[in-house]
Amino acid sequence: MAQSAFAEEGADLELVGIHKRFPGFTAIDDLDLHIPAGSFFALLGPSGCGKTTTLRLVAGLEQPTSGRILIGGNDVTDTKSFKRPVNTVFQSYALFPHMTVLENVAFGLRRRGISDAVVKAHEALRLVELDHLATRKPQQLSGGQQQRVALARAIVNRPALLLLDEPLGALDLKLRRQMQLELKSIQNEVGLTFLHVTHDQEEAMTMADTVAVMNKGRIEQMGAPEELYELPRTAFVANFLGQSNLFTGDVTASGSTSIVVDISGVKIEVPRERAQRHTGEVTVGVRPEKLILHTRAPKSAAGTNVLGPGRVVDVSFSGVSTQYQVAIAGIGMITVFAQNMVFGPVAHPGAEVWVSWTVEHGFGLADEPGEIPRFSDDTDTATIAMQARHNLLAEIEER
Repeated sequence: MAQSAFAEEGADLELVGIHKRFPGFTAIDDLDLHIPAGSFFALLGPSGCGKTTTLRLVAGLEQPTSGRILIGGNDVTDTKSFKRPVNTVFQSYALFPHMTVLENVAFGLRRRGISDAVVKAHEALRLVELDHLATRKPQQLSGGQQQRVALARAIVNRPALLLLDEPLGALDLKLRRQMQLELKSIQNEVGLTFLHVTHDQEEAMTMADTVAVMNKGRIEQMGAPEELYELPRTAFVANFLGQSNLFTGDVTASGSTSIVVDISGVKIEVPRERAQRHTGEVTVGVRPEKLILHTRAPKSAAGTNVLGPGRVVDVSFSGVSTQYQVAIAGIGMITVFAQNMVFGPVAHPGAEVWVSWTVEHGFGLADEPGEIPRFSDDTDTATIAMQARHNLLAEIEER
């Protein structure tokens, strides 16, 4: 389909000093955020971190306690949800079961009195490669097809900003990965601004140009997926976005190119430019896939960190890789991901092993000594999201 059918470009989104307080807790705490027009932006975080509340504020389903919301430079803080240039795709799809696929997609256009609603609906369905199923009812489609219909219904209105609220959460793993690529492809084609809310780290890194990791109503770190994964700034980001082996100790040497940290008598070197702090007690880390597992003590070499000996306490096969849990005296438990280049594990539980990694793969965190990552098990966000869907459908029926 020609891109001209969806030529209207997305708008930038700006949140300025946003606070959102509910009785008994603060959901959003002084949030400033700018999302450039035409970008695919992901808000990533655990339940209760504030990501869904942020999406609801942008959609107009909640009012901020304080702060401003601007879309395309226009202040929409006090604008009703149906008057904002925003559409939302929910995890539940929220399709009308009594309507055909085409009628679902054309519904909003007909409500607005658009004369060529059917033509535009067909264009949107061709974009998601479902025009051949236009006469079917939603219950006759697979989960992935229903998700595409929901996306077409949102895109056909040509919003400046498209909000995605865990849109792939109901799909199985294989289909979810397929849809991740298709969503990114569609976003590139239509040129809208996508704000994607998810707790799935793989989903965020696969699709988004920029990822913001949220926790306790604040953004812990924001940047390109590669940047956040390779250089996490806090223990929360290091452990939420993938897995990390973290070690805390005192800096015993700080040179122009690297720092050396004493971990229970073992010297670990980290590049200075990859460390957020260079003196005192610091936490350094390395990703499990960067480690090499040795069944014999490796020779000391410049530019290499070595820990061991230790004992393998668990071996888990996951297909492309095998995960090893290695206990090292004075250090603790180390996780190693080894790509499966040969049949069977290279070490079995009880085996004596060593681990090593190239110095350039390490990183140092900004966390102060004794600082505890701020995790939350609050589930109020899920309840709020369900109520939002109910309110939206009710609002559509009233209009």
